[in-house]
Amino acid sequence: MFDPRSAARRDRSTRSGGAGGLALVNHLTPRYLGRQPYEPLWRAMQSYASTRDEHAADHLLLLEHDPIFTLGQAGKTEHVLFPGDIPVVPVDRGGQVTYHGPGQLVAYPLIDLRRLSIGVRELVTRLEQVGIDLLADRDIAAVRREGAPGIYVNAAKIMAIGIRVRRGTTFHGIAFNVDMDLEPFGRINPCGYRGLEVIDLRRLGIAASLVDFAADYARHFARVFGYEPAPVVYDSVLPGELQPQTA
Repeated sequence: MFDPRSAARRDRSTRSGGAGGLALVNHLTPRYLGRQPYEPLWRAMQSYASTRDEHAADHLLLLEHDPIFTLGQAGKTEHVLFPGDIPVVPVDRGGQVTYHGPGQLVAYPLIDLRRLSIGVRELVTRLEQVGIDLLADRDIAAVRREGAPGIYVNAAKIMAIGIRVRRGTTFHGIAFNVDMDLEPFGRINPCGYRGLEVIDLRRLGIAASLVDFAADYARHFARVFGYEPAPVVYDSVLPGELQPQTA
């Protein structure tokens, strides 16, 4: 389980630096991109994970996607029941099939796990903790489910996780249902589970704008992962360093 005290100790250790060296600070830039098509952003994340070095900055991309089903590396097409007019894209993250669409907060952490001294299992645990804490702020009790990453409220899934680690750095991330049309989830077996109920904040009686919820997510993410608090950058265009590299 995530222990905030041990995270704080690791964070202080990371900042201390070596004798005669510069002190290192865990810095993260949260960036709200608004509504984005899926594939260009996916390709940009792939490129950054493949080309970044140990000095590259960590980013947290916050956005919503146009309607799309994505099928993870081990995903089985049998879990895509009747997609209709929504495209299905096989991708290189873990997990089965899920849906992205307007009103869902997608958060893509592009972070260096070696810099944070954590592994994949703790990464998933911390991502879940961010979601649990966000809901606790709103007096909603959420839980994990053994063997099924994500978070759940009364057995209904509200946040999905699908990540990829390349060269010790991450891309892909989480999808948190805020205020969306849930009908497309009925066209698939969400995350590979037949009959899995899916819910969003609005159906739990919580009204939240995606922009405000994204800022709250960034604040909790920084705390759980031991980053220095930083304001969200609002810009629909990726900065140069995150643009796909071409030969």
